[in-house]
Amino acid sequence: MSAAAHGHNPAAWTGVTISFVGFAIAGVAMILPSVPVVWGGLAVVVLGGVIGKAMSMAGMGKQPSPHVETVEDRAAAAAVAAAA
Repeated sequence: MSAAAHGHNPAAWTGVTISFVGFAIAGVAMILPSVPVVWGGLAVVVLGGVIGKAMSMAGMGKQPSPHVETVEDRAAAAAVAAAA
């Protein structure tokens, strides 16, 4: 699992941080019986997911693993082998 670097990127950290803040807001609002603030906290949770996905789509998501060989890597290795 460590080779996949699951979640170790800016998009994941930002989405989780925003969602955590939303859960905290909703949790405090449940203690202070405030229904609108609970819904506001849950809206922040959803916003965290949307922002995380948008950042991932913008290229700040999971980077390719250095352990995965691509077609271009194989072609370059074949060219080097052929030249030798």
